[in-house]
Amino acid sequence: MKILAAVILVFAGLINLVPVTGVLSAGQLERLYGLPVQGDLAILMRHRAVLFGILGGFIVLSAFRPVLRPAACVTGLVSMLSFVALAFLANDYGPALHKVVVADLIASAGLLAVLLHWLTTRPG
Repeated sequence: MKILAAVILVFAGLINLVPVTGVLSAGQLERLYGLPVQGDLAILMRHRAVLFGILGGFIVLSAFRPVLRPAACVTGLVSMLSFVALAFLANDYGPALHKVVVADLIASAGLLAVLLHWLTTRPG
């Protein structure tokens, strides 16, 4: 399970690293999300891409530093499931964001499995 957990964490981390390419330009963000991104919104979205880089990097790092796994799993779950909840509540989004919802659900399932495994196998 150690190797499987590491693979799941790298996968979930990579899902969170995809938006990092949006740091480069508003055009890249538009391609990622299928939405117009201009002006102040572009600054906010590019900063969001940086934050996803930090989160994705942290999750990938936890694949190689098991002591970080619980924090990485919880942080990733809060991030991804909050996005899924917001999308569900909005109930009106395009196909590009639907792909993000699906990817976040898949990655969340993996993070939850890793977290539950850690909770059930830790000593004490």
